[in-house]
Amino acid sequence: MALISSKLGVKEMALICRQLATAYKAGLPILSCLELVAGKGVSGKARLMLQRMERAIRQGATLADACNSEKKILPDLFIQLVSAGEKGGRLDTLFADLAAYYEEMRRLYQSVIGSLIYPGLQLASAWFLGTFALGMIKRVSAVFHGTGSNFDIGAYLQNYVHFQIAALFLVFIFLTGVIVLIRAGLLQGPWQVVKRHLWPINGMLRKFALSRFYRGMALLIRSGLDVQQCIRRSASMTLDKALEKDLLRALPVIAHGGTLAEAFSKSRCLDKAGRELIAIGEQSGNLDDSLQKAAEYSFQEAQSAVKATAKILQVVITLLVGCVIGYFVISFYGNLYSIPSDF
Repeated sequence: MALISSKLGVKEMALICRQLATAYKAGLPILSCLELVAGKGVSGKARLMLQRMERAIRQGATLADACNSEKKILPDLFIQLVSAGEKGGRLDTLFADLAAYYEEMRRLYQSVIGSLIYPGLQLASAWFLGTFALGMIKRVSAVFHGTGSNFDIGAYLQNYVHFQIAALFLVFIFLTGVIVLIRAGLLQGPWQVVKRHLWPINGMLRKFALSRFYRGMALLIRSGLDVQQCIRRSASMTLDKALEKDLLRALPVIAHGGTLAEAFSKSRCLDKAGRELIAIGEQSGNLDDSLQKAAEYSFQEAQSAVKATAKILQVVITLLVGCVIGYFVISFYGNLYSIPSDF
C-alpha cells in the first residue's frame, strides 16, 4: 500500500482509530489523545503526522483543519468523517465506527491475500519449472536428432539462471513503472474505466462505495446537519464520481419538499435494500440507525463479492497453469517426434 500510495494503509488506520476511540472515550482531550497515539506503536510516518496535527491544534486549528492539512497521508474518508463528527460533537462514535470499518477492511484484505497465495505459488511454479523443462526438452531433442552438440547440464543451468534474472528484472521494471504512474495520478482515467465496466470488480467497488455513503449519512444525520448537506458530503465520501453524480440527483427533490425515499427512488445506483431501509427509517424516525444497518448490509455484500472475486481468480489462475502445462506437453512430443508445435 505504501509503495502504491503515500496515504496510510488500513492496518495503520485501524490501529490509529482504535487507539483514538479508546482514549477519547476515556475522557481525554483530543490533544492528549493525539499525543498518546503518537507514542504507541505507530510507524514513524504516522507519528510525525500526529505530531504535526497536535501542533496545528495548539496553534488554534480545528481537528478537521489539522486532518485536511495531512490529506496527502490521511485517507479521504477519514478526513470527511472527522470534519462531520467534529461539527456534530460525535467524535467518540466516529472514532469507534472508523476503527470498526478499518479493522473489517484489514481482515478482508488478509483473507483475500490468503486465498490467493496458493494460486500464486501455482503460477510461479509453472513459470520456473515450465521454462526449465521447455528449454531442457529442446536441448535434449536437438541432441537426439543430431542437430545439437553434446548436452552440458552445467552450461544449461547457467543460461537458465541468466534468463530468469533477465525476466525478473523486466518484471521489476514494469512494476516500478506502474507504481510511478499510479503515484503520479496518470492511471486514474484507465482505473475509472475499470471500476465502471470490468466485471466483477465494478460491482464489488460499487458496494464498498455505497457502504461509505450510508455510513457517512448515518453519522451526519446524528450530528444534526441539514439533510441536503448530509447527502452532498456523504456522496463525496463514495470516492466514485459517477456514483456521486447519481446520488446528487436527489437534492432537487429534497429542495422541493420531497422525502428521502422519493428523492432516492430516481437513483440508478442505490440498491433496493438501501431504499427500503431509508424509507423505514424516515417513517419511524430512526433514520440514522436504518442507514447504519444499510451500511453494514452493503459492507457484507461487498465482502461476499470480494470472496467471490478471489475464487474466480483462483479458477482463472488454475486454468492458466493447466494451459501452460498443456503447452509444455505438446512441445515435448512435438520436439521428440519432429512434429511442428505451431500447428
